[in-house]
Amino acid sequence: MSYVAEESESAVILVPKGQVRSAVIWLHGLGADGYDFVPIVHELQVPDELGVKFVFPHAEHRPVTINNGFVMRAWYDIRGFGPHSEEDETGIRASESVVRKLIDAETAAGISSERIVLAGFSQGGAIALHTGVRYPRRLAGILALSTYLPLRASLLQEVSSANRTIPILMCHGTRDQVVPEVLGQMSRDILIGAGYPVEWKSYPMEHQVTMEEVADIGNWLRHTLSRNN
Repeated sequence: MSYVAEESESAVILVPKGQVRSAVIWLHGLGADGYDFVPIVHELQVPDELGVKFVFPHAEHRPVTINNGFVMRAWYDIRGFGPHSEEDETGIRASESVVRKLIDAETAAGISSERIVLAGFSQGGAIALHTGVRYPRRLAGILALSTYLPLRASLLQEVSSANRTIPILMCHGTRDQVVPEVLGQMSRDILIGAGYPVEWKSYPMEHQVTMEEVADIGNWLRHTLSRNN
């Protein structure tokens, strides 16, 4: 598929040259920016007829506690590692609001919410999971790469009935030392326990994305977006 790139202070957007029928909102990881995953779009081999627009937003700059307060692009502050570390609920919910506005902008432009996928890597994947299960209108799916579910304690009180059966693909590296695989597995099990249809894939890799994983993501996107074609 051929795309026209649009750039702004808030996002990098790849618009298909044909009719726009679907959208993937893809959130980068800590310290990166919206350009991070642009290069893999062509490797996903998404067919022209799906008309997929890719939106890669930039997170705001903020100090990050685990990096000695250094200011970088981040969807929320990280105050410690491990499943019991204090979470930046204010930052997480602020980024949820940002993503909701991005979804709303796509629906206002004529794309059905049922044809919008939320995707993200690491910290971006955490926001994709957090937002996707709470969003009040049906979405196409959630793609969560090398990540975990934040604010787990509030999950059952805040989930949206519209997305209780949303397809979720979680991918993780078995040698990930940044977000250990056990955190991803724990999040997977919580979601499955809550009734979500989670597909889990693991790879012999660290905190990264491999071509095998990209191929699996492409297959999942084609299947997921074709369901509502």
